[in-house]
Amino acid sequence: MAVEILMPALSPTMEEGTLAKWLVKVGDVVKSGQVIAEIETDKATMEFEAVDEGTIGQILVAEGTAGVKVNTAIAVLLEDGEAAGAAVAKPAAAVPVAAVAAAPVAVPAPVAAAVAPVAAGARVFASPLARRIAKEKGLDLTRVAGSGPHGRIVRADVEGASPVAAVASAAAPAAVTATAAPAKAAMPTGMAAETVMKMYADRAFTEVPLDGMRRTVAARLTEAKQTIPHFYLRREVRLDALMAFREQLNKGLEARGVKLSVNDFIIKASAIALQAVPGANRVWAGDRMLQLTPSDVAVAVAVEGGLFTPVLRDAETKTLSALSAEMKDLAARAKSKKLAPQEYQGGSFAISNLGMMGIENFDAVINPPHGSILAVGAGIKKPVVQADGSIGVATVMSMTLSVDHRVIDGALGAEFLKVIVECLENPISMLV
Repeated sequence: MAVEILMPALSPTMEEGTLAKWLVKVGDVVKSGQVIAEIETDKATMEFEAVDEGTIGQILVAEGTAGVKVNTAIAVLLEDGEAAGAAVAKPAAAVPVAAVAAAPVAVPAPVAAAVAPVAAGARVFASPLARRIAKEKGLDLTRVAGSGPHGRIVRADVEGASPVAAVASAAAPAAVTATAAPAKAAMPTGMAAETVMKMYADRAFTEVPLDGMRRTVAARLTEAKQTIPHFYLRREVRLDALMAFREQLNKGLEARGVKLSVNDFIIKASAIALQAVPGANRVWAGDRMLQLTPSDVAVAVAVEGGLFTPVLRDAETKTLSALSAEMKDLAARAKSKKLAPQEYQGGSFAISNLGMMGIENFDAVINPPHGSILAVGAGIKKPVVQADGSIGVATVMSMTLSVDHRVIDGALGAEFLKVIVECLENPISMLV
C-alpha cells in the first residue's frame, strides 16, 4: 500500500519548515536511510532521510515552499508493483526521521508518536537500517516502540536507545500522554500590522519581512518576558588576577595554537558553580522542575538575523583549552547555520557576553526552559578601595544574573553567582 511521506519534526520545537530542495524525483527508487530532501527549520538546513524503501509516486509539495506544517503530506511512496494511483495509507502520527547536519549526530527517539512494542512472538516491522543499528547495539526489537507508519521501527527509534532504555520505552507513550501540558492560551501580539502601517503612512520606509529565525526569536522572547518571573542579581568582578593568569597560560599554549579568552574562563567558572550549587542547575518543565546532573552551559552567539545558543555539554569535566576549542567550533558553525538542533537545544543556564562590544552592563532575557542567564559586561579600569584602605586601580567587570524565580530563589541565586565570582577572582582554582 502506498504511504504518505510527512513533513518531519526535526527538532522538539519545530512546528513548520521550508521544503528547501528535493533530492529525488517522481519515479526514483529510494532506500531506507537515503537522503531525499533538505528541510529548512528556523535555524538550520537539515537532511531528511527516507524511512521506507519504495518508489516516489508523487511529490505533493514543491521545493522552495515555506511554512509547511509538521505532519503535512509532502510526497507519496509506492511499494514494488504499485501504480501511481494506488490507495494511500495515512499514518496517524508524524514520521520521525534522523536529522543530520555536516556531521552525524545522535537523534533521540520521539516518544509522543510511538506505538506500543509488539507482543511476544508477533512479527516485528522495522526498516533495514533500524535492524542493522539494533543488531550492532544488541537491542531486542520486540521491546522497542515503533514510531514510523503503522508502528514500524525506524532509525530514530533505535539510534539513541540502549538495551535497558529500549525495555523502558514501552511505558513512555502513556507517560507522555499522562503528563502532557494543557494547551497554551494565545499571547498578546501587540499592535496590528495595519494599525502600525497607518501610523507611518506619510513616512518613507522599507518593509523587512520576518524569516523563520526572527519569528522564533520574537515568539520565544515574548513568551519569556510574559511567563517567566525574572529577577536580577548583580556583582562586580576584579579581573586583574585572571588577566595575568590568562596571559601566562596563553604564552605556554602558544606553541599548540591555543589562545584562551576571558569568556572561556567564564564558561568554566559557571560549570563549576553549577556543580557547587546543584539547586541552580535546574530547568522549568511546566508542572515540575528538572535538576540536571552535568553542567551543560549554553553560550549566546550572534548571527545575521538572530542568535544561537550552542551548548557545551559536560563542561565541568573539560579543560579550559578543550572548552575554548569547542566554543570556537560551535560559534563558527553557528554563524554559517550548520549546527544540528541537538547542539543548540538543552542546558540549564546560559551566558550572554556583550563586554567585547563595549557594553558595561545589561540585563539578559532568560531562554526557556533555562533557570537563569548570566549577562557579562566589559572589563573596565576603575578606582577601587584596596584591602589596606588605600585607593587603587583595578580592572572591574559587571555581571548580572537573570533568574527565573519559579526555579531559583534569591538566596540560592546569590550563592550561585558568588561561586562564579570566586572562581574568576581566583582563576588558578579552576585548574584543580
